[in-house]
Amino acid sequence: MSLVDSDSSAHMKSRSPGPDSPDSHRKKRSSVTETPDDTEPLLPPTRSGDPAPAADPAHTSSSSKADHAQSCFPLRYCCPPAAGGSIARCCHGGAKMAALAYNLGKREINQHFSVRNAKLLALGAALLVSACHAVFWGYSSHGDDTCGYLISSGRFLGENVWQPYTCMMHKYKPSDAKSCLRNQRVTFVGDSRIRQLFFTFVKILNPHVKEQGNKHENIPFQDDDHNIRVDFLWYPEVNGSMKQCFQTLIESPASKPQIVVAGAATWSIKMNNGSAESLAQYKVNLTDLEPVLGKLADTGDVYWILQDPVYEQLLGESRRMITNARVDAYNEVAAAILNGTNRQSRSKIKIFSVSRLISEETIEQSLDGLHIPETSREISSMILMNSYCNKILKPIDGSCCQPTPPLTLIQKLAASFFALSIGAYLAISVIQRNKHRKNKMCTDIESGEEKKPATVNPAASTLEVALFSFAKLGLIMTYFYFCDRANLYMKENKFYTHSSFFIPIIYILVLGVFYNENTKETKLLNRDQTDEWKGWMQLVILIYHISGASSFLPVYMHVRVLVAAYLFQTGYGHFSYFWLKGDFGIYRIAQVLFRLNFLVVVLCIVMDRPYQFYYFVPLVTFWFMVIYGSMALWPQITQKKANANNIWYFGLVLKLGFLLLCIYVLSRAQDSFEKIFSLWPISKLFELNGEVYEWWFRWSLDRYAVFHGMLFAFIYLALQKYQVLFEGKGEPLFSTKVSNVLLFFSVVSFLRIISTFLQQTLGEQVGTREDDRGGLYNDWLGLPVLAIMRNVEQEWM
Repeated sequence: MSLVDSDSSAHMKSRSPGPDSPDSHRKKRSSVTETPDDTEPLLPPTRSGDPAPAADPAHTSSSSKADHAQSCFPLRYCCPPAAGGSIARCCHGGAKMAALAYNLGKREINQHFSVRNAKLLALGAALLVSACHAVFWGYSSHGDDTCGYLISSGRFLGENVWQPYTCMMHKYKPSDAKSCLRNQRVTFVGDSRIRQLFFTFVKILNPHVKEQGNKHENIPFQDDDHNIRVDFLWYPEVNGSMKQCFQTLIESPASKPQIVVAGAATWSIKMNNGSAESLAQYKVNLTDLEPVLGKLADTGDVYWILQDPVYEQLLGESRRMITNARVDAYNEVAAAILNGTNRQSRSKIKIFSVSRLISEETIEQSLDGLHIPETSREISSMILMNSYCNKILKPIDGSCCQPTPPLTLIQKLAASFFALSIGAYLAISVIQRNKHRKNKMCTDIESGEEKKPATVNPAASTLEVALFSFAKLGLIMTYFYFCDRANLYMKENKFYTHSSFFIPIIYILVLGVFYNENTKETKLLNRDQTDEWKGWMQLVILIYHISGASSFLPVYMHVRVLVAAYLFQTGYGHFSYFWLKGDFGIYRIAQVLFRLNFLVVVLCIVMDRPYQFYYFVPLVTFWFMVIYGSMALWPQITQKKANANNIWYFGLVLKLGFLLLCIYVLSRAQDSFEKIFSLWPISKLFELNGEVYEWWFRWSLDRYAVFHGMLFAFIYLALQKYQVLFEGKGEPLFSTKVSNVLLFFSVVSFLRIISTFLQQTLGEQVGTREDDRGGLYNDWLGLPVLAIMRNVEQEWM
């Protein structure tokens, strides 16, 4: 059985097509001589010659009832009835009911769930979601500024996984943080809670920093290599001393910070026993401090940290007066003064209230009821880093605080081209419709009878078809742009759950039951089989990326096998084509490169992304060129040439051996590899963020998979040439004895792979990039074993 994804379901008929109908004849499938690798990555394969669905027996002629009955029911469930016989007679008991239920269910799904209806449903959903998001941003209190939501709202997706509202938060590494804060100064001013936040922030720059020093004194941190200075200034109360501290920072240009993080209140509550007079004095002092903070905000970012809640049950006797009710009262005063004194200061001083939401979920983990757990402080520090650095570094997975990037010249040209295509298509459509109206039925004046025009629905011209295609592509790219590069849609970090990955998989499996067909091909890895294999792999890989399943080790390892299998088929298919056809012309190269890269190149232009950003297409393209170079360079060896002189078989073996040696040498010399691919102009195809390390990593993961596919194809075609394999109609691939032996060794090898998989999963040995390279997935037995198990017995095919 072979899974199909055909547009034929969009053209359901109420009766079977006649013998002369184009849908009544199936297009002949190409055998292994045509490469199965023409399918673009991550795009489901389609077929143009799928037969029309079976018709209702009530509306078919008696001469076609037998054929209809046979096409309606799988042979394993019921026998084909004789001509003119009743369908109900061919099945018995449970098999009859199962066949009838399957047939009726398939017919209902094909009737209502067509490709056309699915596209219309998706279009309606996209328009509705776009309208809802546009209305949301229009009435939002923060407008389209995601920074306001970053520091004020969010929720926990899982344990210690914080999700800001409307945007994605980037997890900064020391190298990223140092690059952002180079030649910058950051100042933390406040009490012991601010001191804790200071240490957590510094640990992003240097994870080895120890929390040491006098707790009630100033603490400096200096990174001389990047000229970064982070200071903590001990001012536990909002009073004149704190105001003088900020005034000094303003008057000293050399020490003026780019980031100021301040906050205090619990010390005032403690020292004054939570009296009302203390709250009133806090309000007066903060009102006096607000203009000074506003001046600091003119040249940098100023964050006022609202007080986190306390866990009253753990508070010691000296802190019993610090209650959540009093903390909330102080926070209300601070928010009212800093956010409402005047509109000018409100737009400058940033109220950092998100830490309160984080602490509400984690304060019970506090050691003393007052100080916040380290996990909560780490989240708050990362939010501070995102708030300041995202607009500087513009990380791909950090949309918070990033404005919509300005359009480049190439993007503007692409937008103009698509706009002209849409306008031209609409204009031609209107002109054609007007012509069609003039050609409608009209009454002959002399005879009083109606006459038909010569052509009612003229065929669309080539220009009209091209404009329609470009217009549709333009609309799709516009939607992609708003999803990926603009702030129209709310975004969220990937967070893996079993349901987010397995429910779509199960749904597609169930749906696939109703979209299948029998195949007439019996050759090893025939086109139907490889299309089915690739289609399932592409769906699983797509769901894997959407759901963020890379964090779940078993799924990650399984997807690594799928990627290796895809590259294995790349080597198998393209080698088979060049070996059998001997077609090394420029047309063949251009054809394959266009099909592989057209969508990705358009995405790179529209999204302003580097080519390597869509790493899988560059990977498959690179290996196609390696296969072509291996076969096309002198001497060009094909099957026809080798059959004439067997010495050329040895020549091809030498070519494959040299290719294997090159792969091995490059895999052992990372520095040489990076130097080669850093050369201009090929570096423009393989660099990501100015480095080729990502390309090295992707290439090295499955570096032998393509070679194994080429070697497997060569051995298979050689055995086929010398009639070692039996691939006639209805015959198994091997003789019974050979099939049983191969099946036994294949099962043993497969069990060995599974045992290795379980050992690595339970032992958590695959957790780093270094562990991935040259591991289980480059096993030369794995993929051939799967292919043999799939084809060794005829009934499996």
